[in-house]
Order: sequence, then C-alpha cells, then structure tokens
Amino acid sequence: MKISRYTTVVILSVAFLTLVLFVVNLFVGSVEIPFGDTLRVLMGGDAEKLSHSYIIIHSRVPAAVTSLLCGASLAVSGLMLQTAFNNPLAGPSILGINSGANLGVALVMLAGGSGFMSSLLVSAPSLSSFCSSLPIIIAAFVGAMAVMAVILLFSTVIRSNIMLLIVGIMLGYITSSAISLLNFFATEEGVHSFVIWGMGNFSGVSLEQLPLFSSFCCVGLLLSVLLIKPLNALLLGTQYAENLGINIRRTRNMLLFATGLLTAVTTAYCGPVAFIGLAVPHIARLLLGSDNHRQLLPLTILCGAAVALVCNVISTLPGENGIIPLNAITPLLGAPVIIYVILSKRIRHT
Repeated sequence: MKISRYTTVVILSVAFLTLVLFVVNLFVGSVEIPFGDTLRVLMGGDAEKLSHSYIIIHSRVPAAVTSLLCGASLAVSGLMLQTAFNNPLAGPSILGINSGANLGVALVMLAGGSGFMSSLLVSAPSLSSFCSSLPIIIAAFVGAMAVMAVILLFSTVIRSNIMLLIVGIMLGYITSSAISLLNFFATEEGVHSFVIWGMGNFSGVSLEQLPLFSSFCCVGLLLSVLLIKPLNALLLGTQYAENLGINIRRTRNMLLFATGLLTAVTTAYCGPVAFIGLAVPHIARLLLGSDNHRQLLPLTILCGAAVALVCNVISTLPGENGIIPLNAITPLLGAPVIIYVILSKRIRHT
C-alpha cells in the first residue's frame, strides 16, 4: 500500500521534533551547565567541573533515553487497547492495568520485599542494579498481566464497551483498596518510598539499569509491530478478522503479553505515569487522519516519545529547587485532548 505524501511529511516532521526534543533534554536540566561543557562531554571530552560530566552522563542521558522509550511504550499500549476493545477511552490507567502493576510493586516494596532485595545486594554487590530492579519488574508484570487477563475474560462475556470500561474501573478500585491496606500496615519508610515512586519520574533508571530497561521496552515494541496486521483486521470486527484468517485467541494473548510487558516495565521503573497511554493515540489519529496501523502505530510511537520528552523538560523547570512529579504534568497535557475527542464525537453523533 502506497503511503501518501501527507502521511510521509507528518511522520518525518514528528520524528524530527522527537530528535530535537531528545537533544534539548541533554542540554537542559535542573542544574545549569554551560552549553560548551555539555557539548564536549557528549563528544567524549570532559567538562570543566567533574560534577557536570557526571550529571550529563549518569543523569541526563539515561533520563532522556528513558523518557523516549517510556513514552513510546505507554502510547503503543494505549493504541493497542483502544483497538482491541474498540473504545476510545481504553488505556492502561483507565482499564486498571496500571493499578494492577502498582499492586504488584506495592507487595514488593511494602510487604517485606525490600528486605529480601537488601540481602541479595549484600551477598552479590556486582548484581546490585539487576537484583534491585528485577523483583519489582516481575511483580509489576504479574500484577498488570493479572488485571489484563481478567479484562479479556470479561470481554468474551460482556459485549458492551461501556460495561467493560466500568469493569476495568472497578478492578482499579479493588487494587487501590488493597494498596491502601498495604500502606496502612507498612513501615513509615516503605510508605514514603512508595509515595515518591507513585508520583512518576523518568530519572529512576540509572546508567547501569538502562540496558535492561531498554531491552524489555524494545521487545514489547517489536511485538506491537508484529501485531499491525491483526490490529487492522480487528478494526472491522472480530468476525471479519476471523474470516481473514486471523487467530483471535493468539492475537489476544500476544496483545496481553505485549501490553502487560510494556506497562509493567514502565511502571516498575518510572512509576504509574498517567494519561500518555490514553491521550497520545488520539493525538496521532488527529495528525494522521487515519486508523491504518501501518502508519498509525509508528506515528504513535514517535508522538509518545515526543510528549514524554516534553514532560521531562517541564519537570526540571524549578531548577535546583527540585523536580516536578510527572503525574502533575501529564494530566495538563492529556486531559484537554480527551475532552476534545469526547466533544468531537458527541457533536458528530448529534
């Protein structure tokens, strides 16, 4: 299928914007570093101050890469869920998948998991970055997969998209209740750590953890690319997709795994980042004017990365006074998009 000139221009423009924002993230941060020093460090040299070199290599570079991958992962997760459920309000946070991942992390951080990890780090310091992140990733993945599996189970019984959305919201309330109970019985230190983690932060991935984080995200994104053809078929309905030879059960299992992996990894490392998975697919659709996933999915990846990079820059605006939590920024960018989508659909149907 030939790609139109407009589609090519849109995708290339967003790709260029994403590249520019990535570079901006390397030069802008909470600590003011001269432009020349940043440029020298990025080209393999040293800054005048050793601390500046450390900040650029060990803080800004991992944060920029994390923002790019996290935004892309959450946006693709939202797109796949919206297509699978044929619901514009479907997303990792709305359907309770984020809450499931939160519960998994809460069980590790608040119910004694930290002591287990500490013993691992003492016995094997060389594996510190791996051991400190793997239990949280596994817990987040299991939690996200459990909620996703329940939703898909209900989707085989419930035909109404609105009712299925309500089921997801109810699952979110149940997991939130369990998290509240864990917070009540946890130590003060554990509660504080969990609250800080829950605010969202792209700076939580260290340079040593970056390869593991990137690998998980790339696997999930690759799986989503392999689902382009089945997702396009699902746009026409489940029965039509089956007539085209699409194995619905296998497609749903792959979608479950890809969405669960992307949501779990991003939630484990960056916290429950809201609205990116819900709003960005709509931004991509508005720019593209098409639901064809061959163009929509790559554009959604780019848009998600661009939005996350913008949020990361905004979070550093207070400078040395601190960093603004991500979940204080993403609703300001995402909520207007959702309101516009709802209003436009309402106007279209009146």
